[in-house]
Amino acid sequence: MDATDRKILAELQRDGRQTLTELAERVQLTVSPCHRRLRELERDGVITGYRATLNPSAVGFSFQTLVFVTMRESTRDVIAAFEAAVAEIPYILDADRLFGEPDYLLRVVARDLDHFQQIYDEKLSALHGVQRLITTLVMRTIVDERALPLEG
Repeated sequence: MDATDRKILAELQRDGRQTLTELAERVQLTVSPCHRRLRELERDGVITGYRATLNPSAVGFSFQTLVFVTMRESTRDVIAAFEAAVAEIPYILDADRLFGEPDYLLRVVARDLDHFQQIYDEKLSALHGVQRLITTLVMRTIVDERALPLEG
């Protein structure tokens, strides 16, 4: 990956909806080489997808929590089952496995407190292998969906 590829990636992180012509102009390439580089970055798995970023409150999810998960045991089967189950819960926006304690950090969205309680009772507390769940409310998100620092 060279400096031009990094410029392409930085531009796409800034505005993923720009046309190929706009992208080529911004990275100072003609359209054909820019398109070739873009396809290579996609094929090589550097670019993993394109999507719209939504305002959770605008679509009815104004309640966010962080859930810290401590596992009862860390066997391969328990971890695999837990992670597969977490991946199936659409209200979990982010899930990270951590070193040390707790074992996982989940970012969960809900419509309101009652909806979160339902998710907690029916989904989170039923996850296989969980010893303890500790929940804290998100007051305000300061940094979200930050682009990777490719330049500089």
